[in-house]
Amino acid sequence: MTVPNRPFRWDLVRRDRLGDLLRDRPEPEFPYPDELVDCAAKVVARSADGDLYFVGRSADSVHDLISGALARTPHRDRLHLLPFSYRLEDPLQTVEVRQLRANLAAVGITPHGLARRKRPIVLTDLVYGGATFTHLYGLLHDWIRDERETWDVIRLKLRFLGITSRKKTSPNTWRWWQNAPWTGSLPRRAVTSVSVEPWLWNYLGNEQHKLTPSFRRTLWADEAVAVPCRDDETLGALAQAVALVELGRSRRVRDDLARRISAEPSFTQAWLRSLTLELRRGDPRGSRLRAAEIR
Repeated sequence: MTVPNRPFRWDLVRRDRLGDLLRDRPEPEFPYPDELVDCAAKVVARSADGDLYFVGRSADSVHDLISGALARTPHRDRLHLLPFSYRLEDPLQTVEVRQLRANLAAVGITPHGLARRKRPIVLTDLVYGGATFTHLYGLLHDWIRDERETWDVIRLKLRFLGITSRKKTSPNTWRWWQNAPWTGSLPRRAVTSVSVEPWLWNYLGNEQHKLTPSFRRTLWADEAVAVPCRDDETLGALAQAVALVELGRSRRVRDDLARRISAEPSFTQAWLRSLTLELRRGDPRGSRLRAAEIR
């Protein structure tokens, strides 16, 4: 049996094993907080009441802000990190496929589970050309075929949400999903985008130091990634991630998220209207549930 493996990442909501790592370290500032909040609001609004899986590391800051905002709501368990990086390389070896599938199963993604879940899973990532989504779709599709699960059922449970760099809108604007043939096998509403300012996209995708290493195929089975790093750059990334969770917890940002979400076309959906109310009041029901878990 293949043992699942994933990069270590501290639990920033419950502060699991954080200890005094950040003692005496100044609180960092995120360079584009308003743009990040706007992106987070659109990601939530376009998540179709599903479970958000943030693929790779690029959108970690979006995940962290939302996790802070939803920490005291019943939606707090809808957020997941999916470590994965795979580019145009040689075909995967059998042992690599087994390891990847074990890693995906450990975060709740299997053909059996996809065919039987009620809510969709929404795979979210920064998108330039769509290569990561293309590879992930192909690997999932092969697995579903191997397990002989029903694709016509699973295709209704899969969604892809790309965070793209904003460009001038015109009839000739290039859109990543229009040039990916596999998207035609899914319902049109299952593939969507959130556009952000180019400087935010560039910061998240190219400049920001991340809390975890890129989880390339050479590391999928490497147990060393499960050991936390404590070098200065990683601790700096940790401090920023913690600050973003706290920013999401703040009344100001929760109200701002609710306001921005209410401007989205999907706000007509009951689940989203309910969520905005929970954001605005910090949802006492969520607080009671949290307290019960701690006891």
